[in-house]
Amino acid sequence: MSELSCLPYGVGHAEEGVCLQVQMGPYRVMLDCGLTSLEARLPATDPLAPVDLVFCSHAHPDHGRSLLELHQRWPELPIYCSEATAELLPLNWPLETLPAGADFCQRLPWRQSVELAAGLTAQLWPAGHLPGAACIFITYAAPERHYSVFYTGDYFLSNSRLVEGLPLDELRGLKPDVLIVEGSQGTARYPHRRQQENRLADQINQAIATGHNVLLPVPRMGLGQELLMLLRSHHHFTGRDLTIWVDAWVAQVCDIYLDLLPHLPSNVQNFARHQPLFWDDRVLPHLQRLPPTLPDDPGHPAILVGYQNANLAALVRWGKRPWRIFLPDDLASSVVNAGLDHDPTHSQPTLNWLQDLGPELGQGQVHLDAYLLTTHSDGAGTTQLIHNLRPHHVVFVHGSPGFLADLASLEDLQSRYKLHLPSASQVVELPIGDTFLQPVAPDTVFEGEIAATEAGLTVTLPPELQDDPRWNRLADTGVVQIRWQGNELVVRGLTQQSLLRQSNSPATLNPSVQCCFNCVHWQQPRCNNTASSMYGFPVAAEGYCPQFAASQDTEANAD
Repeated sequence: MSELSCLPYGVGHAEEGVCLQVQMGPYRVMLDCGLTSLEARLPATDPLAPVDLVFCSHAHPDHGRSLLELHQRWPELPIYCSEATAELLPLNWPLETLPAGADFCQRLPWRQSVELAAGLTAQLWPAGHLPGAACIFITYAAPERHYSVFYTGDYFLSNSRLVEGLPLDELRGLKPDVLIVEGSQGTARYPHRRQQENRLADQINQAIATGHNVLLPVPRMGLGQELLMLLRSHHHFTGRDLTIWVDAWVAQVCDIYLDLLPHLPSNVQNFARHQPLFWDDRVLPHLQRLPPTLPDDPGHPAILVGYQNANLAALVRWGKRPWRIFLPDDLASSVVNAGLDHDPTHSQPTLNWLQDLGPELGQGQVHLDAYLLTTHSDGAGTTQLIHNLRPHHVVFVHGSPGFLADLASLEDLQSRYKLHLPSASQVVELPIGDTFLQPVAPDTVFEGEIAATEAGLTVTLPPELQDDPRWNRLADTGVVQIRWQGNELVVRGLTQQSLLRQSNSPATLNPSVQCCFNCVHWQQPRCNNTASSMYGFPVAAEGYCPQFAASQDTEANAD
């Protein structure tokens, strides 16, 4: 390997996790260790450690789950992370595997340059995404020149409820030789975080208004705690006679967050001075731990936040009210697409306990819905970060190959930077100052034909589209939405995930209720009333606005 290169052990495709080895002069630096199997990439045949030091960006499993095994094999290998990450990392391993008081991670301070080895320094900045998540700037002072690498880990530019976003202003003009950046969202563009939160709060509020209990399956750390803060502080729920129950898995992480309060944003610390951050049975809505034995039906709708990999089927059978299960978009996608992947190496996590709810789903006692609340920067955020840092090389990792290829195909990036799409076990050379031939960008633009017939309009697309793995998900429904965007006609395929989001069953809605389902302007899933503030947006069947106009079917049923 050359003076500056990258050997990926795992680039975050499917379930393999992120694990990268960066060569900087004589030093080998490992960035994250989220492999599902350490033995597959780093067999324990050499008593010498494969790298000189390790940096962990944050505590999510796909970035840190193999660190304990790595430490057990090579106890002298230094492992660095932020202070909050060191507190959260043990959640990735059973308690019995970690001796009491064992702590093998060395904490690095924020924004201070620290010398890790002779001529090798590192500096951390908050990355957003999760408490303690960090991006790192590594520099090596070689005799002839300096080398620099900036690694983002998972990052988020916007502020969320419990984490401040990546401070882009502090990084502007850094000009690293290499930027290793996550691209999990590809070129997708999403609404601002606050808009996403308000939309989800509206969805939950509508479900409660129609008498549904609400279940929110979440990972153990990150999203669940964000949702709890949203439910406690959003105007839809403050002061309402509601009980929010939290299962033991998610509650354990909440307790660790309480210990990390000095590392949380100042507004959260201020909130905690006036009322408990999580466990509170005085201020409405009440927030309580879910006891081993379910309490009696409280007589009003309840909200339950539970670990998605636990068996939550029994909880959905609690009480007499119908339930609405809200799945995050990425989790909903993995559920509905589980049977569509023909690549056996591309496994998707599924919620097996949902299969046990087949009878309840069929009877309308349980309904599924999806929502968007991202903690990763979208395509606009990714390009914004790249243009502000102004690197020489850009290495895209952590995302589906199709999404990463979309980023690498952007002409704005192709013309300014040297772009790389690495694969596991394939060395990426990162020459500085040498002539570099930009690889041919993946072809992501296709041409077709449109023809008018007596039956309507027919669009013919080239067969090469079927070679993309995303085609299987898109073609599974065969349903598309078409709308004008200026003078351009945009065709959007409806995946099963999109249909799942629209699957609010209208069977339980009374025809006399003034709601979107009974409104003449509702064309599922969007409002088509130009006078409404929700015009053009997806709205739930139970939604309502002042521009409601009863449909003919609703009037007939009312008569």
